[in-house]
Amino acid sequence: MARLFYLLLLFLLTLGDFGSRHAEAQEVNGVTLVKAALLSETAKVVPGKTITVGVRLDIAKDWHVYWVNSGDSGIPTTITWELPPGWKAGPIQWPLPTRHLEPGDLVTFGYEGGSETLLMVDLTAPGEVSGPVTIKAKAAWLVCKESCIPGSADLELTLPVGETAQPGTDAALFTTFRAQLPKTEVPPFPVHWSAGEGAATLKIEDATPGRTFEFFPITPILEHVEALPDESFRIPYAPGSTHLQGVITATDSQTGERHGWIIENQQPTEAAATAPAASGSATGTGAGEGSAPGGGPGLTVPYALFLGFIGGFILNLMPCVLPVIALKIFGFLGQAGESRQRVFRIGLSFVAGIFVWFTGVALLVILAKSVGREVSWAFQFQNPVFVLAMAVIIFVFSLNLLGVFEIWLPGTGRLVNLSGQEGYGGAFVHGMFATLLATPCTAPFLGPALPFAFAQSAPVTLSMFLAIAAGMGFPYLILTAQPGWMRFLPKPGPWMERLKQLMGFLLLGTVVWLLGVVGVQKGMDGLMGAVWVLLGIGMAAWIFGSWVRPGARRSQLVVALAGIVTVIGLALLLARPAVHEGWETWSSERVAELRKEGKPIFVDFTAKWCVNCKFNENFVLNRGEVSRQLKGIPTLKADWTDGDPLITAELKRLGRAGVPVYVVYPADGGEPEILPEILTSGIVLEALERASP
Repeated sequence: MARLFYLLLLFLLTLGDFGSRHAEAQEVNGVTLVKAALLSETAKVVPGKTITVGVRLDIAKDWHVYWVNSGDSGIPTTITWELPPGWKAGPIQWPLPTRHLEPGDLVTFGYEGGSETLLMVDLTAPGEVSGPVTIKAKAAWLVCKESCIPGSADLELTLPVGETAQPGTDAALFTTFRAQLPKTEVPPFPVHWSAGEGAATLKIEDATPGRTFEFFPITPILEHVEALPDESFRIPYAPGSTHLQGVITATDSQTGERHGWIIENQQPTEAAATAPAASGSATGTGAGEGSAPGGGPGLTVPYALFLGFIGGFILNLMPCVLPVIALKIFGFLGQAGESRQRVFRIGLSFVAGIFVWFTGVALLVILAKSVGREVSWAFQFQNPVFVLAMAVIIFVFSLNLLGVFEIWLPGTGRLVNLSGQEGYGGAFVHGMFATLLATPCTAPFLGPALPFAFAQSAPVTLSMFLAIAAGMGFPYLILTAQPGWMRFLPKPGPWMERLKQLMGFLLLGTVVWLLGVVGVQKGMDGLMGAVWVLLGIGMAAWIFGSWVRPGARRSQLVVALAGIVTVIGLALLLARPAVHEGWETWSSERVAELRKEGKPIFVDFTAKWCVNCKFNENFVLNRGEVSRQLKGIPTLKADWTDGDPLITAELKRLGRAGVPVYVVYPADGGEPEILPEILTSGIVLEALERASP
């Protein structure tokens, strides 16, 4: 029983790991993986004029960050602007990328380490500006080697206001990287497209000897670009579309000079030329007002509305929403014996939930644009808190389907009965829930329609989202208007319970996918924190399902207990104490150097799988006076997670066979003091006091 209590306590502690070490993870073996800075090409701001600023990323050797289309894996760098009123930000201007072969034969596109890259953005000032002007930006990136680590930086730049623009101290850097941008004019050599089954072939006719070509797709594709003989490329189509756009580069083998051009398998237009800057991800990377990035030439409002409707219809077939749609069919099966009017009204309630969700998203987009922010489809999934909340909701639904518990409210019976009838409110919630799952799964036809919607006026943007909602809700409206068509569905029977359980496992698959998103956003610590949260909520659901019965007095106490377990877990997740970030990587040489300086040293021999280590970190080392004292002395961490033989030898020398081991070296060079395995604040503070000069 004591062991169970301790494990439960550890679970509550570990919840706080979610997102707590995001910044620390960007430093590996004392090397900062990415250094970011916000620069300006000009020294002054001129009212009503455009200035070019850039986020410079200095990338550590052997690591890399990603281009606007990251390829088979990775995430493009994003920039979120915080501009003064009236300012407008253009799209990111992406320099030519290089190709990377990742483990598992994955091909990605990005920027090599050991050098720097500059992501330029045009900022337009309003007609009246009072100086000085402060520009703020949050840059977020994913940097990879054998492993990938997310990082971010809050950047700031202050410029005076003047009547004429003058070159700034970094103007030469902007000139260098402007030469590396892909050109929007026609390439100086003929290129020919030919359509094929599932792919197009790009043929380059070039008589210049010693030039090599590469093609980098801007349009997302599911397969690799295949280089063919005679300077040709086979480029797979994106799902549901034959529109292809990318950058073709030509490199001179003699001089190493490299140039690139934007091309597509349609007639180029000025709007299409902006696509590499406007494609991709997140706030701060959208196109300017009135452009139609990635939408192809001649995309009119009626045609975009039609594409939105078709894309919304296809959303019903997306893998992350199909399980919920299947669950909705259970409701239709249960309602087939009711009056036609009631079935139709329930269908309307479900469709209303779809419309309300899309309307809400549209209003958020319009509001964000009104304050100078740029957004993209599924932008809510860039927030790790939102992603975790989604994982929790879907996890609870999956447990319900697997029979761990049943949802009910006192006095109203079950709130959700997936194989029987449900009220109008339940249908409305199911409609919103299905749409919530659908947003990250952009259907093929939405590729050109959504960027068009984001670039238009508020009424057009709202109309686009309503068209998508209409497309998604159309099959349900038809099915409920003609309930007789349900006779083509299989009759209810025992198979429904098995299918319901199968749907539960499919929903768990969606949870796994969402946890992967959390892992990318917040690293391994954030992922583990999210998993512990789900474990706690799963325990609360099991308590609820095992002992709660509608109308029973004790049920209220059990519900309260399950709620307390959940609330405590989430509260500790958000109230995680600040982590001491001054740890150096342990080595015997570093210990010797610090001892010569006459300073007290604290060494933590630990491992990620060590339960007592986590206990001491959460309760002692990262709290109160101990954390403050450790900031004032050298602290070294010896990570034994992978069984480092040097650490093993040191542990043996110290007379220990495992971790945790805490060693305090006194400033006077005397014998080190080894602390107990389970720490208290008093033990650590007294040892530090004895070690001080």
